[in-house]
Amino acid sequence: MRQQRAIIVGAGIGGLAAALDLAAAGWSVTVLERQAAPGGKMRRVQAGGATLDAGPTVFTMRWVFEELFADAGTTLGGEVTLQRADILARHAWSETETLDLHADLDQSADAIAAFAGPGEAAGFRDFSARARRIYETLETPFLRGGRPTPLSLVRRAGVRPMLAISPFDTMMRALAKHFADPRLRQLFGRYATYCGSSPYLAPATLMLVAHVERDGVWLVQGGMHHLAAALARVAAACGVVLRYNASVGSIDVEAGRASAVRLASGERIAADAIIVNADATALAAGCFGQAVSRAVPGVAPAHRSLSAITWAMHAQTGGFPLTRHNVFFSRDYPAEFADLFDRRRLPRRPTVYVCAQDRGEHARAPGGPERLLCLVNAPACGDTAAGLSEPEIDSCETHAFQLLARCGLQMDRTRAASLRTTPRDFAALFPATGGALYGRAVHGPMATFQRPGSQTAIPGLYLAGGSTHPGAGVPMAALSGRLAAACVIATGDSTSRSSRAATRGGISTPSATTAPTA
Repeated sequence: MRQQRAIIVGAGIGGLAAALDLAAAGWSVTVLERQAAPGGKMRRVQAGGATLDAGPTVFTMRWVFEELFADAGTTLGGEVTLQRADILARHAWSETETLDLHADLDQSADAIAAFAGPGEAAGFRDFSARARRIYETLETPFLRGGRPTPLSLVRRAGVRPMLAISPFDTMMRALAKHFADPRLRQLFGRYATYCGSSPYLAPATLMLVAHVERDGVWLVQGGMHHLAAALARVAAACGVVLRYNASVGSIDVEAGRASAVRLASGERIAADAIIVNADATALAAGCFGQAVSRAVPGVAPAHRSLSAITWAMHAQTGGFPLTRHNVFFSRDYPAEFADLFDRRRLPRRPTVYVCAQDRGEHARAPGGPERLLCLVNAPACGDTAAGLSEPEIDSCETHAFQLLARCGLQMDRTRAASLRTTPRDFAALFPATGGALYGRAVHGPMATFQRPGSQTAIPGLYLAGGSTHPGAGVPMAALSGRLAAACVIATGDSTSRSSRAATRGGISTPSATTAPTA
């Protein structure tokens, strides 16, 4: 029997994960990537001669990649070097108001007690237990399962467990039941932004992110892009053909089925299955041709997730003791999100995230200029006529770095090498998104069910990536790729399935050695 052929459009994490599973199942796989390197949003940039991660910076849910690499015949630890972070993040509201969250529950509770009192520490313990219950309820039926409907999710998880996770409550209302201190509600509400959403509109189920982080945040030696490079390296060793600087112009449909891709160069490559690892809106917007534009619904600009303004810097710092992950909070969180989602403008007083990429666990400065990625949330309006003006962006930048200074972070920006990326730049990098970095915003109890699943309305055409089920983030993107590969294999005629590659509608259950631990 002829070996079946799959084309994967995009070498992001979802596309690379799908490539590994398909190759393990005996498929001939070609990955087409328009950039010169793998990774998608997990990209690198240059600033002042230094190379920085300019995409995702937090690595969690390592079991996803342990299983993925194991099914490809290798190990996560054998491909990348990881160090577990004891400090999950350092948070600051002023020079004298700082709080570290730790991987150890008791350490975090003690820190919260010292910061806000013993009652808030007790609330944190209750909140952590609730976040864990939400995660345990949703891991198998939602994260590992194919795209659910509300009814199918209730059937998979059970009525009582689903009601217990408060799907109809918002994060901020739920957090108010655990924390009286508004700073702590602000801190834990920030987890909604991990999928580009507002904590005032996102469902309380997103509190599961707190458990995911406490279960383990890992530092990748050499930076996050090394993970993408490792996936590409293993894929190539498994026989996957990776073609870079290969821009796909359109996807052909014959007899109602996706049949080939056409490169911008004119080259045509036939395939039995095509997985698009790009934002799903790119299909709907016609970026891959009109023949597939109705394969999946688009996302209206009003429903887009957040974009960002980032500054990749190589700068001398002092004062505030940075650790790897640092968050400097604005004083008016409701106004910040009203600006972002109601007024669709940059926040007047933004919260700032700083990833100090040369810092480890003990906040030691590197002894010279260090690599920093600074980020503020922004509306996804990079493709609108008005967009964001340079004066607006400059004003936001001024307020952002003034906040850092008020919190004690000294930064010599006059001599720093800096690269600024705006929603317009992200819109150019990721077409049809307006710069949205997380697909559809998760606002309201039904929003998560509106993300597309692996299968589209066109047979032979599949989706992977952070804009699809199960959602945004590095491990979620990998899971989406595995789900897409499972769908391809389940509907194909492969004669060389691996023992764990595919079960229809989901992916393999973890073994005892790779199951997530509390």
